[in-house]
Formats: sequence, structure tokens, C-alpha cells
Amino acid sequence: MSEVKSVCESKVFEELYSNHSKSLYNFIYYKCGNQDQAEDLVQEAFIKMWNNCAKVIFEKAKSFLYTVVNNLFLNEVAHNKVVLKYKQIPRSEATNEDPEFILEEKEFMVKLQNAIADLTDGQREVFLLSRIDKKSYKEIAEMLNISVKAVEKRMHGALLKMRDKINGKF
Repeated sequence: MSEVKSVCESKVFEELYSNHSKSLYNFIYYKCGNQDQAEDLVQEAFIKMWNNCAKVIFEKAKSFLYTVVNNLFLNEVAHNKVVLKYKQIPRSEATNEDPEFILEEKEFMVKLQNAIADLTDGQREVFLLSRIDKKSYKEIAEMLNISVKAVEKRMHGALLKMRDKINGKF
């Protein structure tokens, strides 16, 4: 008979935290675009799991966390009417690159950020989870509680929309 893991045991809870907190953070960060908010939501999800540990089955803990963090985010959106903003990664000022190349790169980054911002929420989530987090379609489908076909459709739509936007067809 195999031993049943209880989420109420601190070692098991810590294991869940170390295994899932980073991907949970990335998942919700891609939705909200705010690091502090994402950290807070992840912490709240783990607190909810701890407070309800007797009701959470170990095998379902990951799913529970993703559902809770998503619901917490949706509640905040409804309450605050959150506006997504994307930050450009700061670069070092000293460079040996051609100024024209730097200007083109900045213009491309602006186009890219605008193209990502114009995606639907579903497309943006799938695109960022796939391209930034290197998640497989199957993993993304599991996280979002949708089918792999739905992930494929969202990614296809995102890529088409971004290609058109970046190439200036919009």
C-alpha cells in the first residue's frame, strides 16, 4: 500500500511550493503584467491551500493552485479594471553597436510589445507560456484547463496576428 501524502504536512507543503511556485508565478505574471501583483497572488494561493489543506488532495494540489491563482486574479480584474502594461528590459547605455541597428532594434521591440498587447488574453497567455517559459502545449492545456487543440488554435491565432502587426499589415 502506498503512502498517501497530506498537503497539511509542512514537508509536503514545502515540496509543493518549491515545485510549483515559479511556474505559478510566471503563469499569473503573464496575465497581469505586474511582478508585485503576481507575487501577491501566488502567496495568496498558497495561503488558501494551507488554510484548506485538509480538503486538498495531494494529486490535485497543482490544479487547485492554478485555479485559485486564476480566480484571485479575475477577482482583482473585476475590482480594479486592471490595465496591462509591458516593460522594456533596461539595457546598458555603453555599446559598440551601430546606432542605426540600436534604433531598429528599439523600433522592433515597440512593435513586438504592441503586437503582444493586442493579442487576446487567451492568445497572450498561450504565446508567453510557450515562447518564454518553454512549456509544451500539453502543459499549457493542463495549466489553463483547456484542450491541447484549444492551445494550438490560440497559438496559431497569436502568431498570425503578431506577424501581421509586426510586418505592418494592420
